[in-house]
Amino acid sequence: MPRVVKSREEFEGEIFESLVLVEGKDLPLPPAGTEFTEIAKSRRRIDGPQRVTGRARYTQDIYLPGMLHVRVLRSPYPRARVRRIDTKKAEALAGVRGVLHRFNAPKAAFRGEETIFREEVRFVGDEVVAVAADDEQTAAEALRLIEVDYELLPHVVDLEEAIGDVAPRLETDGNVAEAATHKRGDAKRGLKEADFVVDATYRTSTQLHNSLETHGAVATWDGEQLTVYESTQHVFGVRQGLRTALKLPFSKIRVICDYMGGGFGSKGGVGKYSIIASLFAMRLERPIRCILTREEENLAAGNRSATLQQMRIGGKGGRITALEHISWANVGQGKWVANPTGPTNTLYDIANLSSKSYKVVTNAGSLSAFRAPGYVEGTFALESAIDELADKMGVDPLALRRKHAASPKDPMVGTRYSDKHLIECYRIGAAEIGWQRRRSGGMRGLAPHRRRGVGMATQIWGGGGGPPAYATVHVNSDGTVVLTTGTQDIGTGTRTVLAQLCADELGVDLEDVQVRLGDTDNPYGPISAGSLTIASVGPAVRIAASDARQQLLGAAAGVLETPQAELRLEGGMVVTKGARTPLSEILGKVDNNTVIGKGGRHPNDPELSLRTFGAHFVEVEVDVRTGEITVEHVVAVHDIGRIINPTTARSQVEGGVLQALGFALSEERFVDRATGRVMNANLENYKVPTVKDVPAKITVKFVDRPDRRANNLGIKGLGEPPIIPTAAAIANAVANATGARVRHAPLTRARVLEALAIAEARS
Repeated sequence: MPRVVKSREEFEGEIFESLVLVEGKDLPLPPAGTEFTEIAKSRRRIDGPQRVTGRARYTQDIYLPGMLHVRVLRSPYPRARVRRIDTKKAEALAGVRGVLHRFNAPKAAFRGEETIFREEVRFVGDEVVAVAADDEQTAAEALRLIEVDYELLPHVVDLEEAIGDVAPRLETDGNVAEAATHKRGDAKRGLKEADFVVDATYRTSTQLHNSLETHGAVATWDGEQLTVYESTQHVFGVRQGLRTALKLPFSKIRVICDYMGGGFGSKGGVGKYSIIASLFAMRLERPIRCILTREEENLAAGNRSATLQQMRIGGKGGRITALEHISWANVGQGKWVANPTGPTNTLYDIANLSSKSYKVVTNAGSLSAFRAPGYVEGTFALESAIDELADKMGVDPLALRRKHAASPKDPMVGTRYSDKHLIECYRIGAAEIGWQRRRSGGMRGLAPHRRRGVGMATQIWGGGGGPPAYATVHVNSDGTVVLTTGTQDIGTGTRTVLAQLCADELGVDLEDVQVRLGDTDNPYGPISAGSLTIASVGPAVRIAASDARQQLLGAAAGVLETPQAELRLEGGMVVTKGARTPLSEILGKVDNNTVIGKGGRHPNDPELSLRTFGAHFVEVEVDVRTGEITVEHVVAVHDIGRIINPTTARSQVEGGVLQALGFALSEERFVDRATGRVMNANLENYKVPTVKDVPAKITVKFVDRPDRRANNLGIKGLGEPPIIPTAAAIANAVANATGARVRHAPLTRARVLEALAIAEARS
């Protein structure tokens, strides 16, 4: 019988408790020495042919008969009151079918606000008017005919300016609010006792997601059912948001995401574009397409917050005595904050520690989760400060970390880790990079004006997953299989890995498994974020496949008149001691058979802390004349439990490293303080890494040991860990090469040259 149990999960640095529905018993972990047919095997993505031939249908590929196109008029001002809107000329334009704005749109709640169109616009790019027309050109022309009367209000877009006393007050309680705090021991006493103290300020700039497929939705309404095709990381989250906004029951809302072109955290729930498309669809009874342009994407679809971080870290006798970390994050108009102090609180066993995190509101676009939100920014500061302390103490920075990284307990909450192999990550990474070559002051490069250096940094993240997550496995009478779950494949290979898990447990060939994902008509699947997808859904799929296998073996026992205990499924065949019978032959003898296995994720052990660990080692070459940094070699070592598909796992790490290079070296949103306008909301002036920026060598290594206490497969997530430590490792390598410490990411040429000048002046 189903039962309700309490579950405890980590999600993006926060611990949550919830009540979940589970049924039956969990499966035990496969015994050591089990010979798998699909698990731990490199397989090509089963949806690869659809993607490369164009047969895969992304949201932007969906065109329906009679479809209308939406364009949105956005605020040109960072803060203003909308006093009047005149749309008469726009509505008179041939081909315009509808207009929505704050004076005529029905109330549709969005993230705590009553309507999607604000009386007071809060950033350049805020939605003011939406127009639905026969084509995009007509909708765009209509926007130019709309007259809006704005009352301009004082604004602030810069993080450090917003913290100051003279900045305009954007919220009743002020611009700054405490978001998180943590203390253990006595940090101030520990700093006083230290022989060496590093007191430094670190900064990180705003990073934009720039996923290949921009945000967007296509909505259609048949009078009874709202169907929304959306590029999203959480179809059920979009459905929840639409229910709240439109006051429709779940039974009348269906959200579909068959394929998507990336999200990196920014597509975690309903967007204003989803609600606008749905409102128009219900009002006009026509299919509606609302897709953001690249510029709109970079104005209004979210970002990784800029941060200001103050670190004080003390050392004595080759150990860290205390650490203080205070962080401020520019959340724009966001309602939450990605906490940069998370790594500080959890990564190292430091007895005396204090951290505070503040969110700062500004008249800039809202933050959104961005691949390891908070942890990328926080790790940059933490790991840079630890290297600075090691240099000051005259000790090896890797040796200093080893002394504080071996504890089997989570230092923040005191519970034991389910598993931890961080010291092994250090060993593997140091050997691969040749850590013994590292010298204080760096090494000569390929020319007299070029210097080489080696650096490293550590990673901690969640990724343990948890309930709720459900799956069904339907075996057809011909022996083919349909695996169904509601989670999404956001480009990470989820379809392939789930198919492997199903085929392995069920005992059929991989090519006989079809995977249906990304649909709220499917069993519930979790958000594809927080590195939790496979660790949540995978165990549920295994249970569902095991359930189906037991049903099949029961049927085979009856047909073959053989005890079930003497049968097994292997490669789509029912195997006995003396014969192999095709599964399709068995099922063909059973009239009107229906074999559907069901599975649900069981709760995590509340007495354990489920974490992923890793370390990146980097070798760089720096041109001291120009400040150019060339990343020559990245060694990425990760401890994420059992590896299901080595090929897709390596792909995740390589992609994370490349995205981290952007954060570390080039990506930076520029906002004009006077006008609030984003100056580089395009891919020409916003510098994402390209193929020419790929390091000459990326070495990916895994500890690859099942976490026996994590779940019934011993697996954990990998989506976010690879992006976390890279930037800090690069900064540490640059400091090793040049003796100059750059404390602001990205490490642009100008910042490197400035740091070199400061270092030279001090010497």
